[in-house]
Amino acid sequence: MRRLDPKLAEWLVAVNAQVAQLKAAGFEATPVNARESLANLTRNFVEPGPEMAVADTVVKGGEYSVPVRIYQPEDATEGASIIYCHGGGHMAGSVSVYDPICRRVADACKRTVISVEYRLAPENPYPAALNDLISVARNLGETLDRKSIAHNGRWILMGDSGGGALVATATRILQHQPHTIDAQVLIYPSLDYTMQAPSIEENGRGYLLEKEKILWYFENYLQNGENPYQTSPLHGEFTKNMPATMVITAEFCALRDEGVEYVKKVRAGGANAEHLHFDDMIHAFLNIENIVPDACGRIYRHVAEYLRGI
Repeated sequence: MRRLDPKLAEWLVAVNAQVAQLKAAGFEATPVNARESLANLTRNFVEPGPEMAVADTVVKGGEYSVPVRIYQPEDATEGASIIYCHGGGHMAGSVSVYDPICRRVADACKRTVISVEYRLAPENPYPAALNDLISVARNLGETLDRKSIAHNGRWILMGDSGGGALVATATRILQHQPHTIDAQVLIYPSLDYTMQAPSIEENGRGYLLEKEKILWYFENYLQNGENPYQTSPLHGEFTKNMPATMVITAEFCALRDEGVEYVKKVRAGGANAEHLHFDDMIHAFLNIENIVPDACGRIYRHVAEYLRGI
């Protein structure tokens, strides 16, 4: 029997009541309020992260000079650095919003973390953000050299929600080329733009990320007649050249089944995949850490443990 975390259940009662009130008053979703909503949620429920050396710069070499923020824990390992893509449905989120989360990732994993300020829809629809991530993966070494930041030229791609979609789409492309990606970590990722997974219906109302909002995100992201099936990383080819993969899913997340199916396809294609499932969590729970601190701590610990073997 499914059972939502009691603290989450209590919080969602208030959230859903507020959402219903806004809808009754004629609320209209816009890029501005979507961005404000994610920023406010994270600011209210995630405390500032640990202190460490932080530097802002840009990665040049692609169609756009991509701003990034670099986090360097004092005791960083010599392994691959982490390139982090924030969530937000391709429309929201930023390096600033995800600063406390990226600090926690860097501190837990003891690796340099590079947080990517990729371009957002609807102003910059597909494939702008994807091109930004691939550009960073290809040109980051020169940027770190310029900043005198140590690296080994190898990368781990990591992202949550829409950022997970970008990571999985990038590895879908890069598997067919010589690449320097050692692993990917996908946290409750969005992997299927066709929205056909059963969990979309099962969990698409009342659990923070709702079906109608997912559709709105996709309509703003895929603006030029792209085929949702062909664009979805879940429906791409999977070969043994895929990087080692870790997928994290949540039982009450509308995107749950996409993540489960993705793990199966990575394994069937001949690459390694690990699946970590939270049976009492919802989508985006990293952004509400103060409500579910134990679950968030478990993510950071498990990701760190997984990457020790990379």
